[in-house]
Amino acid sequence: MKQRRVILIALPSLVLFLFFFFYVLFNIRVKSLLLSSSNNHSITLTKTPHTETKFSILIGILTRPDNYDRRHFLRLVYGIQSSSIAEIDVKFVFCNLTKPEQRVLIALEILRFNDIIILDCIENMNNGKTYAYFSSLPHILPRHYDYVMKADDDVFIRLEPLSLSLKPLPWQDLYYGFVIPCNSMNPFADYMSGMGFLLSWDLVEWIGKSEIPANYTVGPEDKMVGKWLKMGNKAKNRFSDKPAMYDYPGTNGRCSHELIPETVAVHRLKRWDQWLNVLEFFNVTKQLNHSKLYHV
Repeated sequence: MKQRRVILIALPSLVLFLFFFFYVLFNIRVKSLLLSSSNNHSITLTKTPHTETKFSILIGILTRPDNYDRRHFLRLVYGIQSSSIAEIDVKFVFCNLTKPEQRVLIALEILRFNDIIILDCIENMNNGKTYAYFSSLPHILPRHYDYVMKADDDVFIRLEPLSLSLKPLPWQDLYYGFVIPCNSMNPFADYMSGMGFLLSWDLVEWIGKSEIPANYTVGPEDKMVGKWLKMGNKAKNRFSDKPAMYDYPGTNGRCSHELIPETVAVHRLKRWDQWLNVLEFFNVTKQLNHSKLYHV
């Protein structure tokens, strides 16, 4: 009787042990089958991706109000691009409107695209427009960006390579571009070319507050920016993205070289045949799908 009682007491423990044993075997078998199926491309097991915070870039293209065709063309060029690691906004920047037709046509652009910034200045190249651009942004933008770029309207910027080149760089006190002189690889040699240079947001805020930039606004705009930063002991983090940034082949001596796959920016695209050559080289229309609606 006593032995029978011991067996009855031990029985639930044995059942629990067997249940646990077969549960483990079952899970091992299922996982094995899933992994096997994954190798056969029928079931894919993936790890949860590591989510990285995207950084933000504002690209301000300094142009003129009457350059309607150029703006519409650049909207196409940048509208089909994107970045996997950055949020990038492209806006067109000019000074006060001066013609009645501008007020109507540009108002239509703003209503349709909302990509225009009109600064309170007289249209110019080297008489304070770049200062007006950077110094105004902290006061007029609804948000701040991690980086702000100033670019010409005759430069082609590839957004994904640009963001990838910025990814390992500091988010503070950064001055990025194509250093002058052309043959120098030292980012501290002088200033960054006006084709397209970028500042971290803290430097943009400093330009808006400091008396140094405000007192030196007249002169070659890219050279003036370099002077501000030097006088203010700013931009200790500098990066010259050569050879990925350059002037179009044959247009500007040692600042030019042949088109290369690693390109971030190509400058001095003054003619349509130059633009066509660049767009074909980088195969920008490769996303175009076949359709019965068109034949290209």
